Amino acid sequence: MIPFDYQRATDADTAVATVAPNPRATFLGGGTNLVDHLRLGIAEPELVVDVTRLPFDRVEPLDGGGLRIGAGVRNSDLAADPRVRVRYPVLAQALLSGASWQLRNLATTGGNLLQRTRCGYFQDVTTPCGKREPGQDCSAIGGYTRNHAILGASPRCVAVHPSDMAVALVALDALVHVHTREGDHTVPAAELHRLPGEHPEWDTVLGHGDLITAVDLPALPFAATSRYRKARDRASYAFALVSVAAALDVADGLVKDVRIVLGGVAHKPWRATLAEQALRGRRAVAEEFRAAATAELADAQPLPDNGFKVPMARNMIVAVLSELAGEGRRDEPA
Repeated sequence: MIPFDYQRATDADTAVATVAPNPRATFLGGGTNLVDHLRLGIAEPELVVDVTRLPFDRVEPLDGGGLRIGAGVRNSDLAADPRVRVRYPVLAQALLSGASWQLRNLATTGGNLLQRTRCGYFQDVTTPCGKREPGQDCSAIGGYTRNHAILGASPRCVAVHPSDMAVALVALDALVHVHTREGDHTVPAAELHRLPGEHPEWDTVLGHGDLITAVDLPALPFAATSRYRKARDRASYAFALVSVAAALDVADGLVKDVRIVLGGVAHKPWRATLAEQALRGRRAVAEEFRAAATAELADAQPLPDNGFKVPMARNMIVAVLSELAGEGRRDEPA
């Protein structure tokens, strides 16, 4: 770990004005990802600006329904909020499936959205990685690829996004508030993260020094009928092989509306728009869920070690939607 300067921000304007013009400055939230990267030699900032004392630590109601989550709200506090547990269970379940209690007590909403991939090649500074060093080849291609992407990857990068919370936020049509030197704006959670293309070093559409200040959950009535399911190697403290966040609105046995997002399969939370479109107006039964999931995954391109993710994702979509539809089917064979 290299020496660096430390400052504690007193307001958002000063924090952004300090970090934005200095490419070797960075924000510090919960630090659960940044400190790891400092130790591994992945991050080498000369200045760390601590934003944990800024007034972004509340969950507040919005006019017309919905909730505003401050960027500094801890993951454990957000998961325990009774409004989140009742009205947005998919978010509470996603938060509780991530990391460990100790890490959730430190991790923040803004930091969770900005955490970087856990690809082993990205974390091993002795191997080439275009995500860590722009222009380098991807060591995962031709390497061990069990945890890597099956959708939206490029020859430059096959890493997957690690956040559980972000998958749920995309399913809830959340909006991310960002403070920049040019002013404030919002970004739909579904558009915050990006696919790797030729520039895997860019995880999000944010510029350097842009500060996430809050996340809005819109009033989505059928979000109360939502679930998050995660397949992983251990029951705790493990990243998703595949995860599914879904919400379902059924009327008279037909799918009135639906949200489906996959985690662990792409460089960003993967909104299953083809499956959603295929299901609206169709019967809310496993047969229809399976057909929609199969259509969504038709373009999947598994790597040598992760072909299992295709049937796993398909069956998890069917299982979660069937559970939400009240059919009681929780597990289906691969």
